[in-house]
Amino acid sequence: MSYTPKILAFAGSTRTASYNKKLVKIAADGARKVGAEATFIDLRDFPMPLFDEDLEANQGTPATARQFKDLLLAHDGILIASPEYNSSLTAVLKNAIDWASRPAPNEPPLACFTNKVAAIMSASPGALGGLRGLVHLRSILGNIKVIVLPDQIAISKAHELFNPDGSLKDAEQQAAIEKLGANVANVVAKLKA
Repeated sequence: MSYTPKILAFAGSTRTASYNKKLVKIAADGARKVGAEATFIDLRDFPMPLFDEDLEANQGTPATARQFKDLLLAHDGILIASPEYNSSLTAVLKNAIDWASRPAPNEPPLACFTNKVAAIMSASPGALGGLRGLVHLRSILGNIKVIVLPDQIAISKAHELFNPDGSLKDAEQQAAIEKLGANVANVVAKLKA
C-alpha cells in the first residue's frame, strides 16, 4: 500500500459497555491489518448540545463539535457502528453528524464528509441486529456526499456474542467485521493512488 489511509472509527453510543464500540474496534483492527492508521474515538468524549442554529449564531460552533469535525477532516475513511434506537440511529450520532455538517467560514459545504469512504455496521440484542437503523444512516451519509460501501453487517443477539476481550466468539463474524475495516482502507488507498 503506497498510501497509508487514515480511518476514523466510532460508535453511535455513549454507553461504556456498548456492543457497537466493541464492534467498530474490530473493524478498526481490520483496517490496521492491511496497513491503515485507524483511530477509535468515543462520542462520550465529545459532548455536544443539541444542534440549534440560534446557539450556533450566538456562540459559534461548540469546541467539542469542532474537535469532532477536525478529526473527520483529518481522516480519509470512516467506520461507524450504529445501534438502533426505535428503528433508527441514535440521537447522539445524528447530532454529531448535524454539527459536523455545518460549514465554517471559507470552508466548502460538507467538507468533512465529501468523498470520505465509509463502512457501517451494527450490533444489537434484538433479532435484526440493528439493521433498520443502518437504512437511515446509509441514507443520511449518502446525502452528505459520503461514499458508503455496499457491504454492511448487522449482528443480532449481541449480548451473547462477545468474548471478555471484546472479540467476537464466532471466527467468521470476527473476520467479516475486520473485512469491513480492510475494505474501507483498501478503497481509500486505491482512490488516493
